[in-house]
Amino acid sequence: MELLAPFIQKNKELLEEQLRASVNRMKAPEIIKESMLYSLEAGGKRIRPMLLFATLDAFGEKMVRGLLTAAAIEMVHTYSLIHDDLPSMDNDDLRRGRATNHKVYGDAFAILAGDALLTYSFQLIAETTDVDADTKLNLIRELAIAAGAEGMVGGQVADINGENRSLTLEELEYIHIHKTGKLLAFSAVAGALLAGASNLAIEQFKKFAHHLGLAFQIRDDILDLEGNEEKLGKRVGSDEFNHKSTYPSLLTMDGAKKALAREIEQAKKVLQETGLNTVLLEELTDLVANRDH
Repeated sequence: MELLAPFIQKNKELLEEQLRASVNRMKAPEIIKESMLYSLEAGGKRIRPMLLFATLDAFGEKMVRGLLTAAAIEMVHTYSLIHDDLPSMDNDDLRRGRATNHKVYGDAFAILAGDALLTYSFQLIAETTDVDADTKLNLIRELAIAAGAEGMVGGQVADINGENRSLTLEELEYIHIHKTGKLLAFSAVAGALLAGASNLAIEQFKKFAHHLGLAFQIRDDILDLEGNEEKLGKRVGSDEFNHKSTYPSLLTMDGAKKALAREIEQAKKVLQETGLNTVLLEELTDLVANRDH
C-alpha cells in the first residue's frame, strides 16, 4: 500500500471538498441540503471514487478530470445507503458509526435526501466542463444502468425477495453483481471513458470490476460475521438476523475465504492483461480483500 495510502489521502480531500461545495451551491431548502450532507460527510472508504481515480492514473490522466463524476458516484452510493437503512428496507439504526439518516431527519426527509442525491449525480456529470458531449452522454447512460432496475435497484429487489429462504450460489451472485458490483464496475468504466480508452480496454475494466465487486461483497459477508462492530460502524450479524443467504452460509467460512482469494486473483490477472500501469489498482484490490470495515 506504499503508493495507495498517500494517493487516497490526497484525492479523498479533493472529493470531500467537491461534495460539500456541490451540495452547498444548490438552490434548495436548507433542511434537505443538511440531510444530504449528514450522510455524505459520515465518512466511509470512498472505494468507488478511488477506483475511478486509480483507473485514470493507469491511463496517465489527471485526477481532476474525473472529480465531478467521482462525486456523482459517491452521491449515488450514499443515496442507496440512506434508502437501505429505512424501516421498510433493512431497518438499521447505525451507519458508519452514526445514527442513520432517518433516525435524525425522519423517514420523509431521508427518502427525499436519497432522491436528491440520485438526481443531482446526473446533473453533476452533465455540468462537467472539460469533457466532450459524447463522453458525458455515455457516462450518464452507464450510471443510469448501474444504478437502476438493471443494476443496483434490481439487485436490491432480488435481495429482498431472497430473505427468509435459502438461495443458490447463482442467485446470491446475481444479487451481489447487481446490488454492489454494477456501481463498482461503473467506477472503473467511467475512468476508462474519461481517459478516451478503446472498447477493448473498457471491456477489460468491466471484467476486472466484475471480479472486484464479487470480492468486495464476499468480504462484506465475512465481516458481517467476523468483523468488529466499532470499526464497521454498524451492527454485526445483521444478515443472519434478517435471514439472508451469504457466502459463508452457502460455502462455509473457509469456502467463502477461498472464493474471495479466487476473485482477487482473477481481478489482478485482468489488470495485468491491460498492459497499463495498474500498480494503484492492484493495491486497491488488495485493500478490498483485506479491509476490516
